[in-house]
Amino acid sequence: MDSENPRLFELGHDSSDERIIANLQVTADLAELTQSIASNGYLDIEPLIALEEGPPYRVLEGNRRLAAIRLLTDPELAQRIHDRTEVRIRVPRIPRPHRTTLDSVSVYFVPDRDAARSFIGFKHINGAHRWDAYAKAMFAARWHREGRVPLDEIAQSIGDRHDTIKRMVHAIYVLEQAEAAGVFCVEDRNTPRFSFSHLYTALARATYRQFLGVQGSWARYEPTTDPIAEGRLDELGEALRWMYGSKEDGVLPVVQSQNPDLKLLGEVLINSESLLILRETGSLREAAASLRPAGAEFETAIVRARKELRRVLENLRGFDVRNEVLLKIAQDNLEAAETIWERMRSKMRDRDARDGG
Repeated sequence: MDSENPRLFELGHDSSDERIIANLQVTADLAELTQSIASNGYLDIEPLIALEEGPPYRVLEGNRRLAAIRLLTDPELAQRIHDRTEVRIRVPRIPRPHRTTLDSVSVYFVPDRDAARSFIGFKHINGAHRWDAYAKAMFAARWHREGRVPLDEIAQSIGDRHDTIKRMVHAIYVLEQAEAAGVFCVEDRNTPRFSFSHLYTALARATYRQFLGVQGSWARYEPTTDPIAEGRLDELGEALRWMYGSKEDGVLPVVQSQNPDLKLLGEVLINSESLLILRETGSLREAAASLRPAGAEFETAIVRARKELRRVLENLRGFDVRNEVLLKIAQDNLEAAETIWERMRSKMRDRDARDGG
């Protein structure tokens, strides 16, 4: 099996076949395919693609199908996977007629990875069996780097017409630089899944490029390794932690959704006051509030406060007279309202005095 398959990026140092199959079980609907083969037999329509060098042969395309075949033909494999990874796989019973369809399957051999890349790239990037964004980007970046193929040529080979692959590969090189510098690690993210689109979408925004010291719209150029200047690597680490959080440090991401949080974070990053607030509080909402003029914030807040107080008044019948804490809160609200009113009146008197003078 191919440990360099882009969808298996979370394997780390354990790239055993058991770990690969466990990962496919968790991330790639392996159970669904295994059940389908057990119920209908193996449909040998599309060959696996493997390197000529072997045996053993390394399958470049069709690892999910290969995993299902191995589970159905090796009764002990599921237990070995559980012993090694704690991932439990239930292997369905396969009737003998369907079992015979696994005795031999078609395999297309290629001399090297380059010979298979165009087909694999089209199938999983723009075809019917698409990888997620991160797997697509890793595949294209490896093709670009190892094959020394221009990204325009790669995009043409796989049918990409919107510069998406170019933006993705730029983001992969930025992410690799961050991990090499030790300012961020994908495995340390504090989110269930890695939303890679946050990164390549952010890097297309002028606000993030300004924060990271990147000149111009770099998506027009061929990506290079270490695209962020060394003096801005700490800022890169900050931006990535705010997007994805950190399990080790117990930091939650401030970007909860790509819209509008990602745009808002970019605006905060290039405003010195709001950036300081974000660094101190870790709250995107508090930091973003400083982006608006104080007058606009005040108007919004006082109108919102009146609306909330009217809701309280409408539901006053629900007050539990035994709850003295709520009475204290009401007293605090009253004192705050009186203070606000007095200061507003004082400002108006000062204005009238200036105008009269």
